[in-house]
Amino acid sequence: MKDSQGTPLPGDRLVRVLAALANPHRIRILAALAAERVHVSALARQVGLSRPLVHMHLQRLEAAGLVTGSLELSEDGKALKFFEVTPFALELTPEVIAAAAQTLTDTKEERE
Repeated sequence: MKDSQGTPLPGDRLVRVLAALANPHRIRILAALAAERVHVSALARQVGLSRPLVHMHLQRLEAAGLVTGSLELSEDGKALKFFEVTPFALELTPEVIAAAAQTLTDTKEERE
């Protein structure tokens, strides 16, 4: 996988991206966000999950750099967090994995 400038991702970032994409709920969330930016409550209704669960999945996707969130005020003054897909492209090859493996940190704490 490469970033938007075509630079291969460091190993720890590649692990976060692949882990984020390894969940069917997160794939459905990404699909919904690919159609339009939406706030968490509406997204939860669209994908049929609870708001807290959708929020947790969005945090994983955001940490992986696949979505971005922004707070906005509704007309009635409520703060709503809207999410949208961050443009990305995946190119996963044995060479990309080999390069990423050379940059992996040794412990889980260093990766997070």
